[in-house]
Amino acid sequence: QVHVQESGGGSVQAGGSLRLSCTASGSILSIKGIGWYHQVPGKQRELVAGITGDGRPVYADSAKGRFTISGIARDNDQSTVYLQMNSLQVEDSGVYYCNWDGTWGVGGPNHYWGQGTQVNVSS
Repeated sequence: QVHVQESGGGSVQAGGSLRLSCTASGSILSIKGIGWYHQVPGKQRELVAGITGDGRPVYADSAKGRFTISGIARDNDQSTVYLQMNSLQVEDSGVYYCNWDGTWGVGGPNHYWGQGTQVNVSS
């Protein structure tokens, strides 16, 4: 059973920083992609940062220069990526979800979402 867990959200003032973490628990054999998504009420989730299958970081235009996605840190069957968010703006508020897409030791090819972590940026 694969489990994805985000953490690190909270409340900050505009201009502040947060570091989100996302841990996938489960043996992952190969990675197709990892993504951090931002969602606000009434809108679809939008990709803000991700890692491609060949390890390249990708960013939404709104995140370039402010957000940094880390490489994958592995510890046995736990794999973690971080999203460093600097110069936060009010419009960055919302729920941040993490998605892992790959081939897993249990279940084969699949992608999994976490439950999300809330970010509130005040002016």
